[in-house]
Amino acid sequence: MNDEHFMKLAIALARKGRFYVAPNPMVGAVIVKNGIIIGRGYHQRFGGNHAEINAINNAGKNISGSTLYVTLEPCCHEGKTPPCTDSIIKHKIGRVVIGTIDSNPLVSCQGINYLKNCGIEVKAGILEKECRHLNEKFFYYMETGLPYVTVKYAQTLDGRIATATGESQWISSVASLKFAHQLRAEHDAILVGRKTVAQDNPELTVRLIKGRNPLRVIVDSELRISPKAKVLQNISKTPTLVATIKKPDDTRFKRIAATGAEIITVKADKKGQVDLKKLFKILAAKKISSILIEGGAQIITSVLKNNLANRMVTVIAPKIIGKGIEAVGDLNITDLSSAKMLSIQKVTRNGDDIIVDSRLK
Repeated sequence: MNDEHFMKLAIALARKGRFYVAPNPMVGAVIVKNGIIIGRGYHQRFGGNHAEINAINNAGKNISGSTLYVTLEPCCHEGKTPPCTDSIIKHKIGRVVIGTIDSNPLVSCQGINYLKNCGIEVKAGILEKECRHLNEKFFYYMETGLPYVTVKYAQTLDGRIATATGESQWISSVASLKFAHQLRAEHDAILVGRKTVAQDNPELTVRLIKGRNPLRVIVDSELRISPKAKVLQNISKTPTLVATIKKPDDTRFKRIAATGAEIITVKADKKGQVDLKKLFKILAAKKISSILIEGGAQIITSVLKNNLANRMVTVIAPKIIGKGIEAVGDLNITDLSSAKMLSIQKVTRNGDDIIVDSRLK
């Protein structure tokens, strides 16, 4: 029996839930009996059945003595759904092969130990690196208590995200715009600064693919955003949160609150702006496990300067505009030994653009 082969199939199934399951992890499961796959399942959406249950339901009745392959340790606690371990035991599955242990303290190793104590053979750590990478945002959030932060921007070949007058729509190709919407659907929140809202008036929703809308987070220290901005519309369907240093008794606070947006007051940093690290902690407490930052340059620079980013996604368009606005401003780096180091994970061609997907070391 090739455990890695069946685990690869489970990983492929897990990815089908990528736009719908957060803040839960993507999980896939395969049930095998006598060398033949008899059941498949994956976690399809937040609040829905877990992968193991969907695989068991898909397999039918005759699964006694089978082997369950699952990318993440089965849960053993009551949440939005019953414990998966109970269903595994009830259906007399004989062997459970797990990709990686769950970092959630409600589960971590407890699911494995419970199954073992009930006489089920358990093997863990099959394609563990791949299974952890599959849910890097989930694991980072569980292990640090902070949201996983992705910085994404589109730039010209000469490193500009806008012309000198601020025009930026559209630097990248139509294919890259669709990719941007995929990134949005994969994150719990999308964050931009006030200047981006004023310049581009974006909706910050998922429209070019099928997927859920993330929470829209606007960083606006002085609450200068227009109440007519698109991000303050359709709040009943796509919530918006505005982070400011202003307090509720401020007239601007009341004006924005009247739109239905949630406003939170965050302590100011040394420059008198919203302290992003404090903001991220507040968002983590609201169960926001991942944030996609789409600009502008001031926000991107601050995130990098304060070492708050985990991932960088840079879309490079085959265009040159000369003088313009750069994505990253002054990081107070005076020698190359202090440069931010990146580990490039993937370089792909998307339409006319090149996408560089990297992680900050």
